[in-house]
Amino acid sequence: MFIVYVLRSEKDNKRYVGFTENLTRRLFEHNSGLVTSTKNRRPFKLIYTEQFENKQEAMKREKFFKSHQGRNFLDSIGK
Repeated sequence: MFIVYVLRSEKDNKRYVGFTENLTRRLFEHNSGLVTSTKNRRPFKLIYTEQFENKQEAMKREKFFKSHQGRNFLDSIGK
């Protein structure tokens, strides 16, 4: 099972989108500064998730959330 997740930085209020097989571990990594791309934006709050059966579907959805249309979708649902 793969999980696409959306985090919100409590420091700068910006979103971060990613995917993982272990959401608990990945959230810990983000909030502990172990992820280079997010270490200066900690702490993070988990604001949205979706589950997928395979990696390809999760990667496709992650890419969507990073697009203009995907950002608009997240804005429309208040995330």
